[in-house]
Amino acid sequence: MKRKLMKSFFYSLLILVLGIAVGCEEADHTTIEEEPEIEEIDEDILDEDIEPILDDEQEDSVAEEVTTTEETETSSPEADDDDDDDDVPSEYRAALNSAEIYADVMHMSKIGIYEQLTSEYGDQFPEDVAQYAIDNLEADWNENALKSAEAYVDHMNMSKAGVYDQLVSDYGDQFTEQEAQYAVDQIETDWNKNALKSAETYSDIMHMSKANIYDQLISDYGDQFTEQEAQYAIDNIKADWNENALKSAKVYQEMMNMSNDAIKDQLTSEYGDQFTEQEAQYAIDHLD
Repeated sequence: MKRKLMKSFFYSLLILVLGIAVGCEEADHTTIEEEPEIEEIDEDILDEDIEPILDDEQEDSVAEEVTTTEETETSSPEADDDDDDDDVPSEYRAALNSAEIYADVMHMSKIGIYEQLTSEYGDQFPEDVAQYAIDNLEADWNENALKSAEAYVDHMNMSKAGVYDQLVSDYGDQFTEQEAQYAVDQIETDWNKNALKSAETYSDIMHMSKANIYDQLISDYGDQFTEQEAQYAIDNIKADWNENALKSAKVYQEMMNMSNDAIKDQLTSEYGDQFTEQEAQYAIDHLD
């Protein structure tokens, strides 16, 4: 009986041990495995062992872009310009601004601008300030001469010689001879028509005779048109020479209290109005 109890106890103990073992094995299968630790990589090893993935041409391109970026970041032209402007005294900047207006809007010459800047009747800048403006002014003097010439042609109907003299005159625009020559060579106009328009002005406003208008058009002290241009004007002008003689005669009568004989002599004189005998007689006959 005792042997049976011991055997039974042994079997019970064996079953208990096996049960514990099986339970531990299942627990091992259901447990989440921990991730292995990642070893820290030495950066020096990376630098030494990893081969570059860019070829030589790509490396040069990248290097150039980096250099350009660095130059852009370290040096800005606009910033440099601003710094330069800050270094210039305000009076100098004002003179330069005035000079730019005279050049860009009024198309003046270099000498004309300098004199305007320093004139006591102009801007009254000191000479050194005005010279700074001239030295730093960006202008095309040939083009300024051309634009001035175009204004004389369009608004004053001047001749080529008249325009040239006005451009170079000390009492005119004071361009150089080369600048003035460039202007008259480049200007596009019909000089015959300019002569005609000038002749019409002399006839309509000053009531001049045909001979007097011709002389005025070709005179070195007048309009300086060529003889051909002046003749074109005379041939194409529409004027009533009798009426011109009469209007001139009335001026002599009313303003100078001249006699009829004196008026007629003045109208026909080669040093006077140079009307014809017939035109002068018409005027005398129609005076009040």
